[in-house]
Amino acid sequence: MKKIKFLMIAMMAFIASVTFTACSDDDNNNDNGQSNYDRYQQAVNNTVNSQKSSNKVILLVAFGSTWEQAYDTFDKVVADYKSQFSGWDVYLSFSSAICINNARAGENVDPKDYYDPEHWLTAIGLAGYKQVVVQSLQVIPGEEYRRVRDTYVKDFMNNRNGDFTDAYMKSLDLNVVVGTPLMAEESDAQALATALNNESDIKAAVNEGIVAFMGHGNPEGYDYYGGNIRYLQLEEALRAINPNYYVGTVDMDDTYAENVLQHIAGGTFTYHVGDMTKRITYAANNATKAQLYPLMSIAGDHAHNDMADEEDEESWFSLFNDAGIETAAYESNFTEACWKNTAEIQANGYIPALAERSAIRRLWMNHTREAINKLGTEEAMSTPTTAPEE
Repeated sequence: MKKIKFLMIAMMAFIASVTFTACSDDDNNNDNGQSNYDRYQQAVNNTVNSQKSSNKVILLVAFGSTWEQAYDTFDKVVADYKSQFSGWDVYLSFSSAICINNARAGENVDPKDYYDPEHWLTAIGLAGYKQVVVQSLQVIPGEEYRRVRDTYVKDFMNNRNGDFTDAYMKSLDLNVVVGTPLMAEESDAQALATALNNESDIKAAVNEGIVAFMGHGNPEGYDYYGGNIRYLQLEEALRAINPNYYVGTVDMDDTYAENVLQHIAGGTFTYHVGDMTKRITYAANNATKAQLYPLMSIAGDHAHNDMADEEDEESWFSLFNDAGIETAAYESNFTEACWKNTAEIQANGYIPALAERSAIRRLWMNHTREAINKLGTEEAMSTPTTAPEE
């Protein structure tokens, strides 16, 4: 069912992408004959022109979501960035066409407009920003990060649509950089493990029983940049602190919930991650309680459905409980809830995601600071020489 679900999602993504980008069709024109693409571009241009207060900009790029809890989390991330990066303008982009289209259609909540990195980078260039940092809000350097860095940003640096002058493109040379995901390196996995274990609600849960984190992961065969190994490295770092910690994913065959439950039962398991083969031995864990957390920037469909849905027999919640482990996915002792109706949510339970935790947001911001330090150096991105030599 998981693989079928993945194929369906992939097909939907393709269809949505075509719908979002096929601007020449009559159906994508408004009453004035303007294509949706141009209309969206004008909307982003207007936002940038009205909010521009600096020549330096940080564009945050998330996959996206259609959950109000996630929207409020993104608002909190943007607010934190504006507070911590004085002198920089900050904008937020979604990389998922499905999330953009469904948010605009008002799936789950009132309609809201988000736009893709291409529209934002075009507006940023037309506004004449001199320094550009594109910060990935992904967790691992996987498929989505690859799209951000190697498609959106590289197309911008190559002036793909010819929107910018040669002189402007030349001025961008070494003045654009991409901030890396939360766990870009093994050392980042170690830092994340420490930060998670220091969270009061997680520490309380792991002292009472099992804590299992659900990451996203890349489908097997598409392990971009070896990103999937970060989940194993995070788990090893967490289990060095407390053996009640476990990490699994939605899109990695080796670490579905069923496999996490096998690890809890104990035994030696072989992992094949990219070109790496790894054997890990787990001691049997007799804990009778578990708390589930999403290892994703926001709590969206995967958190509420694949992880926490009591009515889905294949959700982590159901599988853990069927295995005789009393399981919670929502909790009431998380104190940093972003959703506006915090009091109501706290009374009925809440799913806290990574970007809702100030300590984890600081880790992303550290990557942004590292990126800023690369501006003007050979570690920043280059543009082709578009102007003739003098």
